[in-house]
Order: sequence, then structure tokens, then C-alpha cells
Amino acid sequence: MDLVPPSEHQVLVFLAAYLVLLVAARGLGALAQRIGQPAVVGELAAGLVLGPSVLGRVLPDVEDWLFPSDLVQTGMLFTVAWLGVIFLLLGTGFETDLGLIRRQGRAAAIVSTGSLVVPVAGGLVVGALMPSLFLGVAERTEFALFMGAALSISSLPVIAKILSDMGYMRRNVGQLTLAAGMANDVVGWVALGIIAGLVSAGSITVSGVATTILGIAAFFLFALTIGQRLVDRALRTLRRVDADASTRTTVLVAITLAGAFATQWLGVEAVLGAFVVGIVVGRSPYRDASVLHSIETASAGFLAPVFFATAGLRVDLGLLADGTVLAWAGVVLAVAALTKFLGALAAGALARLPHRESAALGVALNARGALEIVIASVGLALGVLNDASYTVVVLMAMATSMMAPPLLRAVLQGWPGTAEEQERLKREHAQQTNVVVRADRVLFPVLDSSAAPLAAQVIDLAWPVEAPVTILTTTPPGEGNGADPVVAAFAERDITMELAPDGDFVDAVVAEAKLGYGAIVVGIGEHLPKGELPAGVAAILSRTDIPVVIVRRPKGLRRLTPSFFGRALVPVAGSRTARAAQEVAFGVSGTIGTETVLAHISHERSMWERAPHVAAEVLNQASGQGIDVGARVQTIERPGTSPGAEIVTLAEEVAADLVVVGATQRSAAETQFLGQTTTRILRDCRATVVAVVLPAPDAPANGPTTGSTPQVS
Repeated sequence: MDLVPPSEHQVLVFLAAYLVLLVAARGLGALAQRIGQPAVVGELAAGLVLGPSVLGRVLPDVEDWLFPSDLVQTGMLFTVAWLGVIFLLLGTGFETDLGLIRRQGRAAAIVSTGSLVVPVAGGLVVGALMPSLFLGVAERTEFALFMGAALSISSLPVIAKILSDMGYMRRNVGQLTLAAGMANDVVGWVALGIIAGLVSAGSITVSGVATTILGIAAFFLFALTIGQRLVDRALRTLRRVDADASTRTTVLVAITLAGAFATQWLGVEAVLGAFVVGIVVGRSPYRDASVLHSIETASAGFLAPVFFATAGLRVDLGLLADGTVLAWAGVVLAVAALTKFLGALAAGALARLPHRESAALGVALNARGALEIVIASVGLALGVLNDASYTVVVLMAMATSMMAPPLLRAVLQGWPGTAEEQERLKREHAQQTNVVVRADRVLFPVLDSSAAPLAAQVIDLAWPVEAPVTILTTTPPGEGNGADPVVAAFAERDITMELAPDGDFVDAVVAEAKLGYGAIVVGIGEHLPKGELPAGVAAILSRTDIPVVIVRRPKGLRRLTPSFFGRALVPVAGSRTARAAQEVAFGVSGTIGTETVLAHISHERSMWERAPHVAAEVLNQASGQGIDVGARVQTIERPGTSPGAEIVTLAEEVAADLVVVGATQRSAAETQFLGQTTTRILRDCRATVVAVVLPAPDAPANGPTTGSTPQVS
């Protein structure tokens, strides 16, 4: 292999060009945000300023030095820039909710079709009517076909950046836009491949087109089936061996590049493969959001901005001095914008979407961005376009990208979406800010078969239905291990049954917990001699660094009924542990209408020293949290010298059948100690008790916690 490295001068020019592009892109991106535009608009404008349109006219020698017509030079610059957009699309795929798109499958299909067919028709007409001034060396038919493909495309990277910058990624319109944009991209690139084959070979074969289409379909099918299992296995292995952050990052980057390579090899853009990898990783139960966040930070910080900046480097606005070029630039822009908008609007009406959502789809899908410029570059290289038509297409791409954000904001301003969408967004926001009750997986080891069904009901009522549950048992279902009634409790939830290997069951729990769980939930019996936790639970607490939720059976329970929890009592103190306990109680209340009593116990000896409004503020904050998630809430404040004793008494007074308390674990005399308050409640309260135990702040990962101070509410 004869590897020829770039010369020292080429490296010098590359570093200078990259520095200038990065600073300009980030600077103009920040300026764009200050005037209400997404950063991507400023990043696109940076390339326009540094290209022949501005810098090339003001300081032509500087532009020639920074961006010489050298294949090695441009290759280095564009390769790094393309890595940025590949990783940008990885994050976009991670945020894409296939379940949400599936629920809107009919609407997504109709919008995708409408937003493609109408612009293609408009592009064919424009291509047929444009003067020969705009034709390259290709025939008129090939030129018209190219314009049809060019007007049909939507730039998934730019759309994703706009939606992300404006906070619309999780809105219904955001997910529908991504689905339609992905379809637009696939069809547009297949069409481009067909046109390229026609221009290059003078003819096109049905087998060649079929091969490309079948290849894309096979890639999607493989990625979401076999590929999903391979990715799950790889990510699971990384967690099991406690791989460090750099190793996890390397594996994720390798998977992303493999997906990008596959679609590029199929003749479709590499970013589509990265997008699909993001979807696959996002669906994996072993995903690591922190690793993805580090990649996204690098991409957004110094890779993707340069990609968008390079888009305008070949645009020459000086060509618009010709009146014919300027007039047809306006025509192409008008036809592109109107056909995409009207196509999506009509499709949205046919799919019975709200009118404003249909209009927003038409606006968002209009953003052609850098992807259109890539297509224009292909057309220029093939000879289908010349400098004039290339400039017209690029200006259309940049103008539609700049128009999209303000128009999208204007269309959606003041419109919160449908009632279903508002409820979903509110729930998702609560889950993102929650301490324990999130959509992350829950590990449920069956330590006590008599307490397992009750613990299972707490999980099913408190955690969102999207949170999958892994049941860890020692024997298969049907062999008397308590797993059968547990499985029955999760009728509408994604569950996995895992058999613990022979040996110490606690070892199996700790090993499984490394695979990426949000919480461990265990059920225990009602009898706790001296308030001490069962040995298995204490061992789990000492060896894990994720929240452990202990569900203690009520004293004298004979039968569990669906409406068993009628009133819940939660002691609150404004702490993180109290918030975690509130999340469990509010989850139950929001699901079955349980009344939640929030109680603040003030120490009698400090009543005169405290500001009178402190307790009210603590209760109001906790009450607001419950109301936001649809819980029924009432508040109580009472003095007392022993919070644990007061809560036990109060539970009897208000007839609570569920008490939820938060605590931070600590080690005391080689045992796990949850503090006097939690221990008293677990030992003496007759109702069902749920203790939400958070790891100590200084707890080592998957190791014992020592020397921490309890924080009990």
C-alpha cells in the first residue's frame, strides 16, 4: 500500500481553513440565535461569506489561499465536515420515536407522498421551461428530471437541527417531519442515482433501479432486526464488563460508521445510515445516553458547524447580476417553496391532521439545506447543471432553510398541539426531570415470593408504561417461585424474564444491575425484627449505585385487590429523597386516582426559629409537582419531635393504605442503615410501605457506601 500523506503546506492550509470556517460558523450561528433564527442558518451563511460571493470579491488572494482548487485540500476539509453531519444524524435518530411514528403511520405515509409528488411535478415543469442558459452538457429531459428530483428533496440534517434548536423535536409535527423527511431523502437519492446512471451511461436499466431500492429496504430490515440484536449484545457486553467511557464511545462510533458505510455503498447518502443507527441505539435497552451526549457535544461544537459552512463555499452571487439568472432564481424558489408547502398541506388535510400542524409540516419540509447543495454539486459534476443553474439551486436551498424557522415559529406560536400531545409532552417532561420514576428499565428480583405481587403492582402503577421490566428469578415460571402472578401484573408492559445462574442470587442481581437500569424494586415481608432489612436487600443496597425501591407488605394483608391503594401518605421536606418518594406516590395516584396526602413534620423545638412560610413553600412545591402529573393531592403540616413516630400515627389517622418515604442509604456497623425515620416507618406502620432509597452522594460505582450522612424525609 502506497500511502501518500499531505504535504506540510497542505496541512497548514487545512488547519487555517478549518479554523476560519469554525470560528465564522459558530460566530454567525450565535448571531442567528440572537435574532431568533436557529444556529444552522448562521452556519450556512458563514460559507456564503467565505466563498466567492463575498471574500472572493473583497480579498480574492486570501480566498484562493484558504480554499485552493486542490483535491487533497478539499478532501481533508470535506471529510471532517461530513463526519460532523454523520454524528449529528446519529443523535437525530436517537431522538426519533418509531412508536410515535407508527401510531401516526397513515399520516406519515400520506404526508411523505404529498410532499414528494407535488414538488416533483413542479420541478419537471420548471426544468422543461428554463432557458438553455441554465443547461449543462446534458439533454433537456435529463435536466428536467434532475430539477424534479432537486425540488422534491428535504434536508434531514437541516430539518433535524432546526427542530432541535426550536424545541420541536418531540412534538407530533417534529416526528412526522422527520418521518417524511427521511422518506423524501430516500426517494430523492434513489432518483438522483437513476439520473446519474442515465447521464453517465446514456441509458438506465430496471435491474439497476430495483437493486438500489431493494438494497435500501434490506438495510432497513436488517438494521431493525438482526442489527438490533447485534447492537444490543454489544452494548450489553460493554455494561457487563464495566467498559470505560472511551471504549463505549469507540464502539458507538464504530457502529455508526458501519451504518454510514452501508448506505453509502448502496448509493444512498451516508447520513441515512447514521440516522438508522441512531434509531437502533435509541431502541436498545442497554443504550448509554451519556456516551451519545459526548459525541453530540463534539459534533455540535466543532464538526457539524463546519459541514454547514462548507455548503456555501461554491456559491457565486455575482452570477445574479444577469437579469435572466436572477428572475429564474426567483421562479425556482417560488415553485420549490409553494409545491412543497401545498403538497404537505393537502396531504395533511387528507390525513385529517390539524390545519396548523399540516401547515407546519409544509414549512419544515421546505428546508433543503446542505443536502440540496450536495445534490447540486453532483449535478454540476455530471454536467447536468452549469454555474448559473448550480447557483440558482443552491440559493433556493439556502433561502428555504432560512425561511423555515421564522415561518415555523409563526405557524406554531401559541398552539400547544392536541390534548393527547399536550399530555404526552407533559408526561415526558416530568419523566426527564424525575429522580427515580422514569422510562428507564426497572430490575425486579424476586427475593420474597409472597411480597412479589404487591411490589409488581407498585411498579405497574407508578412507572410509565414505556418503562420495561426485567424479572430476575431463580427458577422458571410455573415452578412456584412467585413469578407467575408477577408476570400477570404486567399485562401491558414490556417484560423480560431472566433466570439467575447457580450461585449467590445477590451476585446475579448486582451483575444484572450493571446492564443499565434506572431502579431496582424488591418486595419484602411485613416482619422486620429490630427494623433490620433482610440480608439480601441489605447486600443489594451495599453493592449497587442505583436507586433501590423497597416495597414492604402491609401487616395482616390477606388479599391484593386492583383498587387496594386508596390513599397514600408521603412525608416531604424539600429534599431530593422526598422528591423521589413523591414521584412513586404521584405515579400511583395519576394511574388509579389515589388521593395523596403530603405531610410536613416540623420539629417542635425549632418552630419559633423557622420562617413561617418555609413549610408552606415546601408543601406548595410538592403539591405542584403532583398536580402537573394529574395526581390528587392534599397537604398537612404538623409539629413533632419524632418524624417517624408522627408519620406512623398520621397514617392511622388519615387511613392511609400506602406510605412512601425517601431515604439515602448509609453503612453502620457493617449493616445497611436507612435512618431512624425510615426504619421506624418500615418496622411499625401497618400500611404498605414503599422506601425509595437513593445511593449516597459519594457512593462508589457498584461498591459499598460508607461514611455518608443519612438524608431522610
